[in-house]
Amino acid sequence: MTKTGILFDLDGTLLDTLGDLTDAVNHTLQQHGLHTWSQADIRRFVGSGARCLIERSCDGKGDVDTVLRDYKAYYDAHCQVKTAPYPHILEVLEILRRKYPIAVVSNKPDAAVKLLCAEFFPGILALGEAPDCPRKPAPDMLYKTMAQLGVDRCIYVGDSDVDVITAGNAGMPCLSVLWGFRDREEIKAAGGRYFCEDGRDLPAMIETIIGEQYGK
Repeated sequence: MTKTGILFDLDGTLLDTLGDLTDAVNHTLQQHGLHTWSQADIRRFVGSGARCLIERSCDGKGDVDTVLRDYKAYYDAHCQVKTAPYPHILEVLEILRRKYPIAVVSNKPDAAVKLLCAEFFPGILALGEAPDCPRKPAPDMLYKTMAQLGVDRCIYVGDSDVDVITAGNAGMPCLSVLWGFRDREEIKAAGGRYFCEDGRDLPAMIETIIGEQYGK
C-alpha cells in the first residue's frame, strides 16, 4: 500500500524564529566589529542555511568561517528565547499525525533543528543541515527523511522560494504558507502553486493536494 508523508520546513513555516535569529546574528557581528542589521534585513537573508545567512550578514567583511562558528555557538544556546510556534500549528500537527507520517526538514543546522523540535514538537522526526547531506534546494534531505519515515511519496510544506524549488527537485508538490519569511510574489515566481494563509486550513488543503496530485 502506498504511504504518503508530510514534510515541513521549520523557520517561517512551523516556528517564528526571526527574533532569535536576528539577535544571534547581530550579537555575533558586534563581537567581530561588523555592521548589524534590522529584523527585516535578516528576514531576507535566511532560507539557504547558516553559512549563507552569515555570508550575507558579513557583507564581504570579516572572516566568514570564524563568524559562522561563533554564530552557531551563540544561537544554539539562545535559540529558544523568542521563538514560538505560529498560531494553530500545534493543533494542526496533532490532526495530521493521526493520519500521516510527518517530519521536519530544514536548512537550519541539525543540532538547532533537533533541539527546537524536541522542545516544541516532541516525537516528530527532525532533520537539519549536516555535512553528509546537501542542503535544500538539493532534494537529498527530503529523500533521506522519506526513507526514515518509510513513505513512498510526500507533500512538502514551506514558506519560501527555496522550498518550492526543493520540492520540485524531489518530484513532490509544495504547499506554501504565507505567514513566513517570503511573500506570495517571490514564491509564485519560483513556481509556487498552492498557498495557505491560515494555519487552520492546512489539513484540508493537504487533502486537496493529495487528491489532485496522487489520487486518494
